[in-house]
Amino acid sequence: MSIFVDETTTVVVQGLTGGQGRFHGLRNRDYGTKVVAGVTPGKGGTDVEGVPIYDTVAEAVEVTGATASFVVVPPRFACDAILEAADAGISLIVCITEFIPAQDEALTYNRLVREHPGTRLIGPNCPGIISPGKANIGITAGDIALPGGPVGIVSRSGTLTYQALHELSQQGVGQTTCVGIGGDPVPGTNFIDCLEAFQADPETRAVMMIGEIGGSEEERAADYIGQHMDKPVIAYIAGVTAPPGRKMGHAGAIISGSQGTAQAKIDALREAGVTVASNPTEAGEMMVEIVRGLG
Repeated sequence: MSIFVDETTTVVVQGLTGGQGRFHGLRNRDYGTKVVAGVTPGKGGTDVEGVPIYDTVAEAVEVTGATASFVVVPPRFACDAILEAADAGISLIVCITEFIPAQDEALTYNRLVREHPGTRLIGPNCPGIISPGKANIGITAGDIALPGGPVGIVSRSGTLTYQALHELSQQGVGQTTCVGIGGDPVPGTNFIDCLEAFQADPETRAVMMIGEIGGSEEERAADYIGQHMDKPVIAYIAGVTAPPGRKMGHAGAIISGSQGTAQAKIDALREAGVTVASNPTEAGEMMVEIVRGLG
């Protein structure tokens, strides 16, 4: 199985007529994702390489029955695009847009929770989600992912998401789903959301979690793992060598006192029974050993 997306997921690309939307949207389609529509106000009735364009998400959903949206629009339009998709009944929204103000992210997230509790947002400022061999929504290169499981991946870092996929695939270890949740201060989907879904997925037998300095999401995830998970978890936390007092990384990489440091996260995860690697390659090697032990 997979989490959040599979071969039945149908996708509308908001911004398909733009340069980035066209590139990534069509690449997702070429991977096998069911990209059924694009949305660009004022360009309804046209198409992009056979994908019909509509003026609104509501129209696209009415005609095609799309269940997911891929938001590839500039920062000043992104929050409105997310809410438009939710209003149209879209159940999964993947937004890769970066540089959205944190206040706008918070307002948008709160509206989703209040008005559309059944809608899941992945991102913004994230690489998206891929269930290898089934669906790819976002900017992850499909050729570095390997179908067949049994590993689920969740990561705050885009680049390390790709490395995790590559490290496992090179060793012949497949993935059920890989979710890049992004490193902004207000992510639509967090570690616990993904860990809970992986724990419930019978085909995901082990989980790789990649965090980074700043915030307290990794500590919260550690609490969840310790109390609710019986599947092995391998973690890597980026930022161990970050100079104290210097701003680094994503907007969410804010450290306050001892909270949010790499060491604090590592300590919390180890206390919860998680095996923590010292670098991404070691994390991949550890996961390979765990998978071999699963039989």
